[in-house]
Amino acid sequence: MTGSWGWDLLIGIAAALLVAWLALIGTLAIVRPRGNLLREALRLLPDVLRLVRRLAADRDLPRGVRVRLVLLLAYLAMPLDLVPDFIPVLGYADDAIIITAVLRSVVRRAGVHAVRRHWPGTDDGFAALTRLTGLDKPSTTT
Repeated sequence: MTGSWGWDLLIGIAAALLVAWLALIGTLAIVRPRGNLLREALRLLPDVLRLVRRLAADRDLPRGVRVRLVLLLAYLAMPLDLVPDFIPVLGYADDAIIITAVLRSVVRRAGVHAVRRHWPGTDDGFAALTRLTGLDKPSTTT
């Protein structure tokens, strides 16, 4: 303790953020895409970015879905990243995981047909996207 309430608070917040960031790094190291999955995800990235932009501009989708997509685009455009891209494997894995989570939530809300309608790539690319995001698996919710 420094004896100053303000400094103690600042040090406590910094320590909590560091612990949270280290926990995130550990989680990403465990759940990161393995082998060809990361390579395939990086290959699809340009098409996925166009897909997200098109979905965000679609006025037929619910507002909450479009807001998620706009926030995703803002996150991807930020120069600061949760895990810097120069860190091998994990630097790009965090982006792939966040994109996957947002696309899964979009599909749950808007349907896979909306994603298919806006997909700018090939049929093989869409098949890879559904495989990477788990969209090809049947939903367990009713």
